[in-house]
Amino acid sequence: MARRGGYPGGMMPGNMNNLMKQAQRMQQKMAEQQKELETREYNGSAGGGAVEVRVSGKKEVLEVNIKPEACDPDDVETLQDMVLLAVNEALRQADAASEEAMGSLTGGLF
Repeated sequence: MARRGGYPGGMMPGNMNNLMKQAQRMQQKMAEQQKELETREYNGSAGGGAVEVRVSGKKEVLEVNIKPEACDPDDVETLQDMVLLAVNEALRQADAASEEAMGSLTGGLF
């Protein structure tokens, strides 16, 4: 009997094309969603508004404000710098953990 062609494993070319198109659409949607999220800004506060932080959707701290009554008014700038550095480091660690988890979920697909 003559073989009809196709791909080994029984997958037809049309099925593979559809699968590739679906994957491309999913990847495009993920990229669009990520881009939209990166444009957002988020605010957080503590101590009844004595400390306020603004971060971007890229998870970068944009601004830290600490009211003088929350600390030594002669050294507010140093405290702000330390908070900024600590928050950014924590955010970088969160990103690394997220990427690692995503990589294990997708098996390195994305």
